[in-house]
Amino acid sequence: MEPAPPALLSRTEDGVATLTIRHPAKRNAMTPGMWRELPPLLKKLAADPAVRALVLTGADDTFCAGADISTLRDSAGPSQRLAVAAEEALAAFPKPTVAAVRGHCVGGGCQLAVACDLRFAAESALFGITPAKLGIVYPASSTRRLVRLVGPSAAKHLLFSGELIGAERALRTGLVDETHPDDALEARVTGFARGLAARSQLTQAAAKEFADGQADAARVAHWEREAEGSGEAAEGVAAFLERRAPRFTWQP
Repeated sequence: MEPAPPALLSRTEDGVATLTIRHPAKRNAMTPGMWRELPPLLKKLAADPAVRALVLTGADDTFCAGADISTLRDSAGPSQRLAVAAEEALAAFPKPTVAAVRGHCVGGGCQLAVACDLRFAAESALFGITPAKLGIVYPASSTRRLVRLVGPSAAKHLLFSGELIGAERALRTGLVDETHPDDALEARVTGFARGLAARSQLTQAAAKEFADGQADAARVAHWEREAEGSGEAAEGVAAFLERRAPRFTWQP
């Protein structure tokens, strides 16, 4: 049987889009074509009103082993630029994003996970950022994002050493937000993502911008206007008083 070709697979259910990295022959390593495919796929999902949250994961028992090293033989530059463009597109996705991590989350895989809003990991997961093992300069934008997440010292440990760390240490440093037994991760991520999909996208979109540092006067005024005209707060209060689930309708 021919091995399954590298692919990014997406499906949407209950308001949650699940985007799966699949390249089983290389532990879900990203090829240039996969890096190139990710931004337009994210743009399509962002524009879909049925999508209210996004889960990024890997096929089978691993998340992503990074870039396909065989594509870096001549020069890492082009692949690295594609990876940064994909990372930036994921970070800019206007709805909540969760990385569900099993197995190895290494190099470019960790780059993608860090670009998500949240990271939930299986207890057996391993994390690493390994450009020092290849003589590659890690992108400045990716380094800054990592530092904002885990702090300068933990970022330097990962980048200087290229060592893999377990889920418990990743949780302690802030690289991941939750860890779960391997057989419980999928249920937790599914339930959490469905909960996100039921919440106000207005609240989430504004919070995402503010948390990411986009809180200048113009953006604050923008979100104040959106809140005033959206009816989201009225619906939320009415639902609470009527003891029912809210029906939030605002779309980014």
